[in-house]
Amino acid sequence: MEDPAEHKPPTFWQMLHSVLAAAFGVQTGKNRARDFTHGKPAHFIALGTAFTLVFILVLIGLVQLAMHLTAR
Repeated sequence: MEDPAEHKPPTFWQMLHSVLAAAFGVQTGKNRARDFTHGKPAHFIALGTAFTLVFILVLIGLVQLAMHLTAR
């Protein structure tokens, strides 16, 4: 018997988990199948773009911090 939860769209946390897994290049086949069958591409694109922006800002902040600490 099929689980009715398998036919629901992924939650925000499931999508975030998928985006993070994609960033590291690891994803289970079950989650990938769920994302492709029940997820909306626009949601993943928006979340992926937001993640990428935050990642870039964190890297810029770390570089600025390193430059500040070595300039002493």
